[in-house]
Amino acid sequence: MRIGDARPSRRLRPASLCAAALALACAVTAAPAHATTRHTTARTGTAWAVPVGAPAVPVGASMRTAPKVHARAALLVDAATGEELYARRAGRRAPVASLVKVMTAYVVLREARLSDVIKITKADVRHAVRHGATRAGLRAGERFTVRDLLYALMLPSGADASHALARRYGPGTGRFVAKMNAVARELGLRDTRYANPDGLPHPANGGRSTARDQVRLARFALRHPELSRIAATGRHTVRRTEAHRAHVWRNTNELLGSLPGALGVKTGYTRAAGFCLLFAARREGRVLIGAVLGESRSDRRFSTARRLVEWAGGVR
Repeated sequence: MRIGDARPSRRLRPASLCAAALALACAVTAAPAHATTRHTTARTGTAWAVPVGAPAVPVGASMRTAPKVHARAALLVDAATGEELYARRAGRRAPVASLVKVMTAYVVLREARLSDVIKITKADVRHAVRHGATRAGLRAGERFTVRDLLYALMLPSGADASHALARRYGPGTGRFVAKMNAVARELGLRDTRYANPDGLPHPANGGRSTARDQVRLARFALRHPELSRIAATGRHTVRRTEAHRAHVWRNTNELLGSLPGALGVKTGYTRAAGFCLLFAARREGRVLIGAVLGESRSDRRFSTARRLVEWAGGVR
């Protein structure tokens, strides 16, 4: 298995969601599609806005009936209120593998225009190959919009895409990582420190974070309509043009094909981090956001997330 993410599910398919607005969702505005692209989402194109201001509160007595979690750390939060419905070592600092790319995408969206065009270099491709990382199959000389590179970053977890984006918007990896850490401080991620834009083992295992900080980051990230849309996309197709070959990128998040109401967000894997999952789902009129970190089995991070979401549907 390549460093970065687990093998994508073969059962990815769009899930049908109710069109009624949730109390915590803002009005939806669909971003214009690029002329050479198309994608399949798990949510009929809806971009959820997730409130961030409410403080988290301690887990209550319902913890006694929660499903068993084998992962080193886990957290499940009500996105609207910040209430922690389930917590297991949520403040434990550890590598989070490709969950780092959520911050990479978030920083890029603050710096870039979606229509910006980036030319892929040999260094971008070599970076992913040299580290044995998951990649989006980009080739030197191809040119892509930032919008398409964000799909390449988030769906197949392309380290070639992360390198290209950091190179452009640092400019350079070092400056880009400095921006990531500055944004982490701005968002109140007090136990998070990034070392690279992709979560790869070198340097420093990509840095450190916690389940609590990752869930907090997701609450901010899902407020951005484009990032929310990308995170919930099952498959993104880029048609062949004079600027690039045809590409089909599939999401490694198996919840999008198996959990009704799934909204993304990101998978990750390295030996140091174990199998990780940052997830969100709509259930019983609420949006739930959670993290599973340091799981020893790829499939169990998804089954754990499913059980937590289903269990939380009955917790009030």
